[in-house]
Amino acid sequence: MKFCLKLLVVSFGLVVVGCATGGGASHYTGASKTTGWKYNDAKYGAFEVYTMYDQPTPPGMVFVPGGTFTMGGVAEDLPYEWNNPRRRVSIDAFYIDATEIRNIDYREYIHWLEHVYASYPEIARHALPDTLAWRKPLGYNEAFVEFYFRFTSYNEYPVVAVSWLQASDYCIWRTDRVNELALINAGVLDLSVADQKDADNFNTEAYLAGEYTGVVKQNLRDASGRNPGGRAVKYEDGILFPKFRLPTEAEWEYAAMAPVGNIATGVLAGRSIYPWKGEKVRLTEGVEQGKLRANFQKGRGDLLGVANNPDGNAPQPVPVNSFWPNDFGLYCMAGNVNEWVLDVYRTLSFEDVEDARPFRGNIYTTSAKNEEGRPIKDSLGRLKKDTIGYVSNRPNYLLGDNRNYRDGDMLSAISTGEDLDKKEESVNSNRMYYQGEGAKRQGMSSLVTERSRVYKGGSFLDRVYYLTPGTRRFLDEGQSQEDIGFRCAMDRLGGAKFKPTTPQESK
Repeated sequence: MKFCLKLLVVSFGLVVVGCATGGGASHYTGASKTTGWKYNDAKYGAFEVYTMYDQPTPPGMVFVPGGTFTMGGVAEDLPYEWNNPRRRVSIDAFYIDATEIRNIDYREYIHWLEHVYASYPEIARHALPDTLAWRKPLGYNEAFVEFYFRFTSYNEYPVVAVSWLQASDYCIWRTDRVNELALINAGVLDLSVADQKDADNFNTEAYLAGEYTGVVKQNLRDASGRNPGGRAVKYEDGILFPKFRLPTEAEWEYAAMAPVGNIATGVLAGRSIYPWKGEKVRLTEGVEQGKLRANFQKGRGDLLGVANNPDGNAPQPVPVNSFWPNDFGLYCMAGNVNEWVLDVYRTLSFEDVEDARPFRGNIYTTSAKNEEGRPIKDSLGRLKKDTIGYVSNRPNYLLGDNRNYRDGDMLSAISTGEDLDKKEESVNSNRMYYQGEGAKRQGMSSLVTERSRVYKGGSFLDRVYYLTPGTRRFLDEGQSQEDIGFRCAMDRLGGAKFKPTTPQESK
C-alpha cells in the first residue's frame, strides 16, 4: 500500500511525512554489502531496509547544529556560589522550541487531559499551573491569579507557575500527540479522539510495544508477503518522532549562546556575555538604538520604565516572540521568564563532566513485565517502568545507586552485605548526604537533594546578572514560581543535518 507525500502543519512548524510503500521512507532496492543478500525481498528473507531520510523539524522547533563551546560563567560571580566555572564541552545537533511554551499550548494540554481522563479528574487538576504563585504578601497580583493563564489576552504569553514534574509530563503528552497525528496522516490510525478514554489512549511506547490497538485503521504491509494483515509501524519506518523532553543544561546554555563561528577558519571569535553580540543590554545601532534587548528588572522598583516609554521591559512576562531572536532563531533566551532544564542540580557539576553531551540526572529504567512477559500499562495508558537497581516487587528497595554517578548523595557508593537492609530509600529521595544513624544525624541538612532541578535564563523579576546563560539556580522539582516556564527539546538522530542521498549518489 502506498502512502503519498503528506504535509502536516501544527502550530509554528511543518512536519513532512514521507512517501513510501508501508513507511515514512522508501524501500531500499539494493543488497547487503557484507552478505550480498537482497533487501526487501521475500525470497531472501524479507529483511526490510529503508533509505535514509532527513529527520523532519518537529512542530514549533528550530534546528540547532552541534558544536563545541565554553560552558560556564562569563561574568563576575556576584553571589559567590562558584558553581559554574568555565569548561569546554561538545554538544550534538538537536531541536529546541523557538519560544517558551505558551499559555494557549498548555491549555490545549489541560483540555486533552480533561476530555480523555474523564474518570480521573484529578489528573487535569494536578497538571494545572499554581496560579497562587502570583500572590505577594505586600503586592496586588489578583488579576494575574485569576486571568493570566485563562484570559485570551495572555494566549501568547509564556505559561508559568508549572513545576519541573508538570513540564516533564507535558513533554510526554506532546510526544504522543505529535506521533499520533503523524500516524493519522500516514493512514495508519483513524482520527477518533472521542473514542479515547482513560487508559485507552494513544501512547507512543505502548503502541510500539503492541499494547495499543485503539483506533488502528490499517497496518503497514511488510516485504515478506507472509503477513496479509500487515504490521504496526516501527521506528525503522521513518514516521514516528523521537521523544520531546526538557533540554539538558548544556544544550540550553549552548542554544542560548548561539556560538556561530567563522566557517572558513573553524574558529569562534570572542565570547558573548548574553544571547546576543556585545556586552550591552541595549541596541547599539539602527533605528531602534537604545531599546532594551530583554525583559528584566533594571533596578529596585524599575520593572517598566516611564509612562508612554516602557523601555522594553514590563512588571510581568511579555509575549514569547518579543524582542529579537538570537543567531539560532530562539526568542527570550534571556529575561522574560526563567526556564526549567533537565539536570539535577549539584554545586560541583563542573568537576565530574563528560566532554560530549554532559548531563547529570540519569535514571536508567526497563519496562515492567507481567508473568507472561508482556509490558504492563498503568491507568493512564502508559507503560510501567522498573528502575534498574531496584527489585520489581519491592520498588523502594535499593540495590545500588546508579542515578547520579558521583553526585555526592547519600547512596552514591554501592551498598553491600547487611547494609542493604538498612538503606531502603525512595527513588525520589529528599536527602543528599548519608547522615549516619541515631544521634549522628542531628544538625545535618541540605537544600540540595535528589529533587533539586536547575533553571536558567533570568526573568522579568531578575537583575541583569541572571541574563547571562552561564548562571544557574535550582528549585525542588515539585515546586513552581510565577517567573519560571519551560521549552522542549528533541534529539537530532543521526547527528548533523544532512542532505539525503540515493545509493548511487553516495558511491
